[in-house]
Amino acid sequence: MKRRTFLLSGAAAVTAVGGYNLYSTMTGGTAMPGSTLIEPGAAIAQTTDAAEIDISRVLEMEAGNPDAAVTIMEFSSFTCPHCANFNANVYRELKAAYIDTGLVRYIKREVYFDAYGLWAALVARCGGPMRYFGVAEMIYAEQREWTQGADGSAVADNLRRIGRRAGMSDEELNACLTDRDTAMAMMQVYQTGMEEYGITGTPSFVINGTTYSNMSFAEFQAILDPLLADG
Repeated sequence: MKRRTFLLSGAAAVTAVGGYNLYSTMTGGTAMPGSTLIEPGAAIAQTTDAAEIDISRVLEMEAGNPDAAVTIMEFSSFTCPHCANFNANVYRELKAAYIDTGLVRYIKREVYFDAYGLWAALVARCGGPMRYFGVAEMIYAEQREWTQGADGSAVADNLRRIGRRAGMSDEELNACLTDRDTAMAMMQVYQTGMEEYGITGTPSFVINGTTYSNMSFAEFQAILDPLLADG
């Protein structure tokens, strides 16, 4: 049975995958018995059987036209400032011109530089596909605020507040933030995608199988319009 080694080392190499170091979480200063989160900044290697990880738990988060001739796959991290800037500017232009109009299929794939980024992805996914993109926009828009917690407990509470505003309960959020099996599956999908598409930084984009680094809206147009014309 094939084995893989998972490693989390803060903002280290983007091809690394997070290892687990669990600790009690706090909500409003009160410990949650039996509640555990992935400790941020841990440099812990954990070996596990890749075959035992159920990647079917990880839904593809997509918008636009599922039958479009052009597919854009975004690779981004919720803790990446460049990704937040892309989301606030270029993504909104893409959404108006190509996604909402049904011209493209748009997929968001998360990259986990650190545990905070993984927690944010767990919260974004907690509301399911219908709420994912809205929650993701909230997380990016408030990146500077929620990442400034004094410790992991404060950061987790900041993310819970965003989740509550999106209509999720503390019980739902705590269940998502402590779902080890889903987190491991997400990290497996992340590692596989990074290797498959040669992703070396964020945000990056795969357009109909070709990988590109961060781009302006005009650069997207120069790539997308000929593809759409050919389709």
